[in-house]
Amino acid sequence: MKDINLQNDYNSLTLEELTQEANKMIEDLENQKDLENSIENYQTLLKLNNIIEKKFQKDIKSVSEKTKESILKITSKKNEKKIK
Repeated sequence: MKDINLQNDYNSLTLEELTQEANKMIEDLENQKDLENSIENYQTLLKLNNIIEKKFQKDIKSVSEKTKESILKITSKKNEKKIK
């Protein structure tokens, strides 16, 4: 259940905001003296990393589809001009 809440909390953030959040968590982990207390934070960081990775892949797919559409439009316009 915590995983779903974590994903919902971070779902609305941009990749840049998620990366900043991860960097802040890393900095906090590096500054902790007691490693026993950092296990939960580290696990949260790993989950956040997975969320960032999925969001990045989704964004890449979107950019790729938009690029493909743009290329098709450009090539179809060129073909139309050649036919005329």
